Amino acid sequence: MRLPAPTTEPAISIDIRLTPGYYLDLDGISSPYIADLLHRCPSVFDIKLVMTADLDRIEQAHPAIAHLGAMETGTLLSGRVLVQEGARIEAGAMVSGPVLVCAGAVISAGALVRDHSVIGPGCHIGFGAEITRSLLVGDIFMKHPSFIGDSVIGRRVNMGAFCSTTGLRCDRGPVTEPAIDEITVNLDGRRIGTGQTKFGAVIGDEVALPAGTFLTPGTLIGSGTVVYPRGHIGGFLPSGSRVR
Repeated sequence: MRLPAPTTEPAISIDIRLTPGYYLDLDGISSPYIADLLHRCPSVFDIKLVMTADLDRIEQAHPAIAHLGAMETGTLLSGRVLVQEGARIEAGAMVSGPVLVCAGAVISAGALVRDHSVIGPGCHIGFGAEITRSLLVGDIFMKHPSFIGDSVIGRRVNMGAFCSTTGLRCDRGPVTEPAIDEITVNLDGRRIGTGQTKFGAVIGDEVALPAGTFLTPGTLIGSGTVVYPRGHIGGFLPSGSRVR
């Protein structure tokens, strides 16, 4: 759901900390589609919206499920699931499209990947992991029960067991569906609107989240940040931070 442009700050900003290039090495992305997607997005707030539109067009253009990669007997698929050659979905995994699974990705038994997600090259999604409405750029290890929703995850990120993003505000009374409260991010004390009612996190390249880490809505973590064990993280963490 796209909301009107917020009155506090524009969703697209010249601030480099709101651009995909601050979090992701745009020249190191091996998937042509993901590279093109990111170059079409001036702001990190645009990524999910543009990707959703792309996947909706895929849904319309492909009347049948594509079986290009390895699909084990017992895989549970629904909707349009595009599996590139070299990817593998194991028996017992559940994938509900529209979803793109890129070459070299593995979705293991017991994993759940839901609508409007792109699983980038070399990602390993393990038992109990759940992903929805998110972009995983590549080489991400999510081998244990954990949740990623409405988020962008950079290359070579490790999601520890029981890590979770949070995409909905719950500080204004009962949660409603569809959501109605816009998610904002905080930069230098400024509240900047995302234009979305569900927005989890942007996690830059080469970040490792320890087990049991929970991210508040609108969390931005710059590339190369080291997060030490702690239960709760939110706000903006600059690239190269050390968070204890």
